[in-house]
Amino acid sequence: MSRIVMKFGGTSVANLDRIRAVALRVKKETDAGNQVAVVVSAMAGTTDQLVKWTAEASPMHDAREYDTVVSAGEQITAGLLALCLQNIDVSARSWLGWQVPFRTNNIHGSARIEDIDTSRMIERLEDNIVCVMAGFQGISDDERITTLGRGGSDTSAVALAAALKADRCDIYTDVEGVYTTDPRIVPNARKLDKITYEEMLEMASLGAKVLQTRSVAMAMNHRVRIQVLSSFTDAPGTLVVDEDEIMEKQVVSGIAYAKSEAKITLVGVENTPGIAGDIFGPLAAGNVNVDMIIQNISEDGKKTDLTFTVPENDVDKATNILKESGHVKYAKLMSDREVVKISVIGVGMRSHAGVAARMFETLAAKGINIQVISTSEIKISVLIRAEYYELAVRALHTVFGLDAHPE
Repeated sequence: MSRIVMKFGGTSVANLDRIRAVALRVKKETDAGNQVAVVVSAMAGTTDQLVKWTAEASPMHDAREYDTVVSAGEQITAGLLALCLQNIDVSARSWLGWQVPFRTNNIHGSARIEDIDTSRMIERLEDNIVCVMAGFQGISDDERITTLGRGGSDTSAVALAAALKADRCDIYTDVEGVYTTDPRIVPNARKLDKITYEEMLEMASLGAKVLQTRSVAMAMNHRVRIQVLSSFTDAPGTLVVDEDEIMEKQVVSGIAYAKSEAKITLVGVENTPGIAGDIFGPLAAGNVNVDMIIQNISEDGKKTDLTFTVPENDVDKATNILKESGHVKYAKLMSDREVVKISVIGVGMRSHAGVAARMFETLAAKGINIQVISTSEIKISVLIRAEYYELAVRALHTVFGLDAHPE
């Protein structure tokens, strides 16, 4: 007997027919003798509608009431799935975040989980009752409903799996697993049988929307085995596991891209000690996340050009902060939204040299100019013109041997 957490996203529970199909999947696990806890998202489109109504009711809304409204979607799904399970003779009950309870801090709209008391839920599981929990929500110290941020149901599921000491956390979505890259761009992208936490974390943070970044980080910290699989087929999914569980590591496991980046360049900055702090300190204080950075110092060493990337949505905020800061003198400030970050990812890069050279040579052969480069132990990222991103992804996918072999 195993203890399993099953998580179903919005497309998996989009209507009553799909919720009934989810109930049948849950029944298969209980029929196999497993203890099952289920975490559900709101039905597809529901949260967007609730957010819209909140904004219409009060543009400058109280964040506590915002959480009360937007958490309702998951409550509806949890109740409906419990009913559908009962209708096929599976003992089940719904749980809201505060009933577990999922204790969080008081940061409404993006709360962090502080403690989970699963003692009551474990009693029900040991009585073979399926526990259907509303994802994305918790309760603060002052007994107000909180939400974990968009995509927070993944985090709820992984946190619950860790607290329950579950054998596995199955995350059902609308894709069959984790692919070597976006199959919409590379039709012969391969589904991976296994991927490490670190690789998945990089892919999630770089634009792959299969799993929420925060949930992967939590799984890695608590060593929760995740399986990503489709609600709509019976195909085996992708296991997200510790590096030790993967016998033969690929040098490169995947190619990711992020279209939500923008580039800012400061030309002719005085090259004096502390100038980087004067630039990036105010940006950090303004909650602008800076990613890739490159610096070019003039021949006489008196001036420098600084180029860095920020989320596209933060370009205006970042440029305003820099213009209003009295600490930084520069000749010109330029921004460019027509860029894309392309990343090559793989734990095998730790023990194999030459990946960067091969990446740069491949892009050069396609006439693609690299604007900014950043690296980590298992990742190399470059910034290129947006118009070339599909060509770059396809070329790199092929050169690193990731294309699926014809059967």
